[in-house]
Amino acid sequence: MGVLSSGRGSITALVFFLVKFSTATEIPLSVQQVPTITKQSKLQVAFPFDEYFQIECEAKGNPAPIFTWTKDDKPFDFSDSRIIVSNNSGTFKIPNEGHISHFQGKYRCFASNKLGVAMSEEIEFIVPSVPKFPKEKIDPLEVEEGDPVVLPCKPPTGLPPLHIYWMNIDLEHIEQDERVYMSQEGDLYFANVEERDSRSDYCCFAAFPKLRTIVQKMPMKLTVNSSNSIKQRKARLLLPPAEKGPESSVTILKGDTLLLECFAEGLPTPQVDWEKVGGDLPKGRETKENYGKTLKIEKVTYRDKGIYRCTATNFLGQTSHNFHVIIEEPPRWTKKPQSGVYSTGGSGILLCEAEGDPAPTIKWRVNGSPIEKNPFAGDVLSPREISFTNLQPNHSAVYQCEASNAHGTILANANVDVVDVPPLIQTEDGRSYAVVVGASTFLHCKFFASPDADVSWEKAEEMNPLEGRRFQVHKDGTLQLDGATEEDAGQYSCWVVNAKGRAVVTASLDVRNATKVRISPASPRVPTSRTLELHCESQCDAHLKQSLRLSWSKDGEAFEMNGTEDGRVTIDGASLTISAVTLEDQGIYACSAQTELDNVTAVTQVTILDVPDPPEHLSLSERQNRSVRLTWEAGDDHNSDISEYIVEFEGNKEEPGRWEELRRVQGEETTVVLPLAPYVTYQFRVIAVNEVGRSQPSRPSDRHETPPAAPDKNPQSIRVQASQPKEMIIKWEPLKSMEQNGPGLEYRVTWKPQGASVEWEEETVTNHTLRVMTPTVYAPYEVQVQATNSLGAGPEPQSVVLYSGEDYPDTAPVIQGVDVINSTVVKVTWSTIPKDRVHGHLKGYQINWWKTKSLLDGRTHPREVNILRFSGQRNYGMVPSLDAFSEFRLTILAYNSKGAGPESEPYTFQTPEGVPEQPTFLKVVKVDKDAATLSWGLPKKLNGNLTGYILQYQIINDTDEIGELNDINITTPSKPSWRLSNLSATTRYKFYVRACTAKGCGKPITEESTTTGDGEYAGLYDDIATQGWFIGLMCAIALLTLTLLTVCFVKRNRGGKYSVKEKEDLHPDPEGQSGKDETFGDYSDSDEKPLKGSLRSLTRDIQATASADSLVEYGEGEQGLFGEDGSFIGAYAGSKEKASVDSTTSCSAAFPLRA
Repeated sequence: MGVLSSGRGSITALVFFLVKFSTATEIPLSVQQVPTITKQSKLQVAFPFDEYFQIECEAKGNPAPIFTWTKDDKPFDFSDSRIIVSNNSGTFKIPNEGHISHFQGKYRCFASNKLGVAMSEEIEFIVPSVPKFPKEKIDPLEVEEGDPVVLPCKPPTGLPPLHIYWMNIDLEHIEQDERVYMSQEGDLYFANVEERDSRSDYCCFAAFPKLRTIVQKMPMKLTVNSSNSIKQRKARLLLPPAEKGPESSVTILKGDTLLLECFAEGLPTPQVDWEKVGGDLPKGRETKENYGKTLKIEKVTYRDKGIYRCTATNFLGQTSHNFHVIIEEPPRWTKKPQSGVYSTGGSGILLCEAEGDPAPTIKWRVNGSPIEKNPFAGDVLSPREISFTNLQPNHSAVYQCEASNAHGTILANANVDVVDVPPLIQTEDGRSYAVVVGASTFLHCKFFASPDADVSWEKAEEMNPLEGRRFQVHKDGTLQLDGATEEDAGQYSCWVVNAKGRAVVTASLDVRNATKVRISPASPRVPTSRTLELHCESQCDAHLKQSLRLSWSKDGEAFEMNGTEDGRVTIDGASLTISAVTLEDQGIYACSAQTELDNVTAVTQVTILDVPDPPEHLSLSERQNRSVRLTWEAGDDHNSDISEYIVEFEGNKEEPGRWEELRRVQGEETTVVLPLAPYVTYQFRVIAVNEVGRSQPSRPSDRHETPPAAPDKNPQSIRVQASQPKEMIIKWEPLKSMEQNGPGLEYRVTWKPQGASVEWEEETVTNHTLRVMTPTVYAPYEVQVQATNSLGAGPEPQSVVLYSGEDYPDTAPVIQGVDVINSTVVKVTWSTIPKDRVHGHLKGYQINWWKTKSLLDGRTHPREVNILRFSGQRNYGMVPSLDAFSEFRLTILAYNSKGAGPESEPYTFQTPEGVPEQPTFLKVVKVDKDAATLSWGLPKKLNGNLTGYILQYQIINDTDEIGELNDINITTPSKPSWRLSNLSATTRYKFYVRACTAKGCGKPITEESTTTGDGEYAGLYDDIATQGWFIGLMCAIALLTLTLLTVCFVKRNRGGKYSVKEKEDLHPDPEGQSGKDETFGDYSDSDEKPLKGSLRSLTRDIQATASADSLVEYGEGEQGLFGEDGSFIGAYAGSKEKASVDSTTSCSAAFPLRA
């Protein structure tokens, strides 16, 4: 990244603090001076649709100039009352009223005062007439088929440009082609007419766009008589016409467009060709138009002059015409006389030179008159210059130089002002300037003085003229200060002195801190399709922050602030973001920080990375039976070095179009020797890889074919598939097509019992499976598989040990005992079965168990078997997730890969009591000032004989402190309700209820409620009146038209009841979805929506009695599933009774209190 600065730098130049001046560029109007024309009209056309026509002439001078006019070189007065003359200038207007054609002519303006006369160039005023075709009778034209015909147009004269069209009466254009052509003059030519050219409405239209006028010639009738014998004839030129002979000359002005045209009649239609004799047609500027009949050369130069030849040819002959092209030019200045200011006694020279073709004539005038008639004493006149010496004040005058030739006239005024005045400083006094450190600045002191004046600059503290390499005083008095420093700040004075007097102005200079800018990140490298983000960090002086402007550009082209049309470029203040970058986004990015004093630019090179172009020009060499050398040329890496090449192949053994990787090559290599397989026709391609990704594959190489050979390898993954007893179905992975090495692939399979001294049995197959019968069940065999083809066998095969088919185990384990770990888990032990009774590979043991009855109520259960498996050779297992206080039966069996063996005799056991689940619900059914009545439901699972309940409560007002927990032991399990007394008024309580058995108490269910205050009462059935009124009022305010709410309102006023299900259907509440699994019957319409506190309690206390997740995992796991005391710590699953997951919470809530 670099930083560029404009407007800064040091200019090393020798500075003179006193500068002499010979002339001043402009005289202040406060000084007497000759008139100077400042504005004048050029060509003026009186268009009929304009309101007025203004001819301008303005001038300055002291005294103020007086204006006069000439028309066609004769004095022009403003006697016509229609002319409107402007004050203080020579401009006048001609209103577009009545007949104004007599105003047409060439005007010239003269501005004069006592010191001289300035003269304008000629101003031509054109009053165009309305062009019209003459009224004439046009005789019909009758010709024979094949004859040449010319239909004349002869358009009227008018204000150019002129456009001519040939159309029929329906305004359809007459089609032009090689046979039919319209000339530049507008005539319509036919090289040979055809019968279809007959028509009675050939119309020529002339259009004058500047006059907004189109005129039409009378229609012409052309009749073409058919002929049975059309005579062919050689080419003959119609354009240029024969009377011009074989040669003609064409004059054209330099810079204009040259148009040459040739048209020939003949049958067949002749073709026209163009050439420049002795040279070539100018390439890039010449075109052939109208089927070659027109040669067009734009912006002609002197090199285009010469002889151009057109040749018209058909097979009967040819004809040609030569055009002598002459290039001429109007006058143009080479040395234009310059105005000057002189002091008394001075001298000077006026030069006047012009070029043109023909060579221009130079004429001098002074104060508008020929210089011969009014010469000044001491003037020396020659055709190209006027010199004068010892000038006096009365020598002030305006000299005119006029250059003219056949193509135009140019005029130049040169003022000679003889003035003697003291210095006049035109820059205001006390002007303030500012510059940044290190930059250049200019302190102005524009002045006028005659005779010449000396200028010097001083700094207020130093009182001496400024000197040094950093200071330079220009001709107009301006002080240039380079490489500004903070010490340069202060007050400055400019002194201008000549022989007539002196003048001074002061200026002040402030020096600010220079602006700094930096782009981050520096020189980023961005992959295509990613996002480029650049940030422009800038610092500037506090006084310049308001004027700071940032702008972005790429390769010198500025970004628009609103981004590009496709929306990829976003400029947000100092940030530039380009999304989905492409290779075209690479370049030099610049951020410019511009203030009112400086402009600084930071640049950074953005490199766009892309995947490489595909490698090219793949070639094969060193062709061998098992190898070949592949060589290629690298493609463009798109700014990221190629790290490697991937060589892929396509073989005739695979499906067409399937390419596989063969070899990887380092990025700096472009050749590799490739190992090949026999009996394959190869084709290769190469992919280049860089940090961005992979290129597209290269074009495939030539094909390379390898000869066949015996297999190089044998099949792998030899195995036995599930078989019947005394059977082996031997399988293996077949050789891939690229591994077969030749035709006629087969597999030689040999086998024998493991360790037996017997001959190998053998069988050859073409597929990759073989069924072998064996005399014994699950016996080990040595098996070998060897690949062969028509050219021989593969390498010596390795033996693998396989087993013949398994059978089911034929005996059951014996259950030795069941140890109860807790109310839900037991440990089962058994004796393992002998190895020879497994008849295969023992995979493990399976326990089947089912619940027979509950010990709580003695109710029997239908048999629903649960399964738990234990892998490997083991004699115990844990059975989890049992119901407490129940009777179970279980059996055990062994299983192998074939399946399960017989079950053992059933074993009966019982589980002890456990703690009950939480009550199904808890309601606060009545609240008084100092009492509350609670009701709850029995637990879904008692897990034993219920002995009672524990009721607990505590104060939970809206503070961080929680009251003491109070316990009540309820020993009557048949009474699921309790009235609490001695509570505090207007106090919020939280209640807990636990169910208990002899084993202990279960999890609590909770609810919250608030007691009433003095004189207040709240109950379940005493809330209806006010509640109905409130609901009715809200319905009346909201929408009286809602029929459903009206019905509810009526039902509530009648004191009716409806189920929870109805209420939830009418008013679904997302907070209460978890309670939809239970229905608590009917309740009165005095029920209220739960308080916020109740909802918190409900959420806090919901806990699912989640059952096991995976009995299989539990059963299979041997480590870490139980603690030393036998407690279950793992997951389990299997085929079992569906566990009940209760999300039981309170469905009743505390009620809002009313006075």
